[in-house]
Amino acid sequence: MTKTVFLTIAGRTNAGKSSLLNAVVGEKIASVSSKSQTTRTRITGIKTIEDTQLVFMDTPGLHKPKNKLSTHMLNAVKESVADIDAVIFMADCSRPLGEQEENMLRDLCKNKTPVIFVLNKIDLLDNMSRLAPMIANLSGKFDLEAIIPVSVTENNGIDIVIDEAMKLAAESPHFFPDDMITDQPEKVIAAEIIREKLLNLLDDEVPHGIAVTVEKMSEREDKDLLDIHAVIYCERESHKGIIIGKKGAMLKKAASLSRQELEEFFAIKVNLQCWVKVKEDWRNREGLIRSFGLTEI
Repeated sequence: MTKTVFLTIAGRTNAGKSSLLNAVVGEKIASVSSKSQTTRTRITGIKTIEDTQLVFMDTPGLHKPKNKLSTHMLNAVKESVADIDAVIFMADCSRPLGEQEENMLRDLCKNKTPVIFVLNKIDLLDNMSRLAPMIANLSGKFDLEAIIPVSVTENNGIDIVIDEAMKLAAESPHFFPDDMITDQPEKVIAAEIIREKLLNLLDDEVPHGIAVTVEKMSEREDKDLLDIHAVIYCERESHKGIIIGKKGAMLKKAASLSRQELEEFFAIKVNLQCWVKVKEDWRNREGLIRSFGLTEI
């Protein structure tokens, strides 16, 4: 008998949702950055343990929409928690729950959606005794399947999250091959790796105006080499200059870091070529948002 459970990972931006997905799956399939709104679309991660398949969907973080792209991101969250088996709701233990978080939790409980509450970043607490009142407060407010304190960065508590998720699995065929870890196309994974490096390297005003698309990805027939051609889109000419950097230094650094991770992920030497183009105010242009694949749910 095989079992399956579909779980959405939801919560405020920067709570550690993508890091949890990567930790659970055991491979880096979602971009991780200290900057908010790193995840823009739903990313599926798959973990099969013996006869049980866990399908996790990472979602953009809860935030106040400022443009059409932000609105699409919030719609992705709403659609991902509808008709799902369960929700893993992540929160940063060093911050109180916001209004959006509490409203979503109330709606989930009202709809009797099983919720595993993951209280992340416990490694940042100066005193672990602070956890007990937090857990008591959450238990009193919401009907939750479990409340699990974790530190994703230290891989502390991840096994408990997996165990709780497995309890919710029901008899069902597996929807993905047992050795599959994500349904993301390889081009999308490559583009996200490049975007993550740019997010981590650039100043605050630039990263959210960046989109990356991989135009070409092909392995050469005469040697073990993967050619990847990527286009980095930004919203202003001034941002283009920042991304390229003085004498191309910033772009070279981002490409070098990206190449290292791409080679590790795909287990092959990579020839990465990057170009930077300007698409004015693309985050408010529906056609461009769609062409970048950022409306896919």
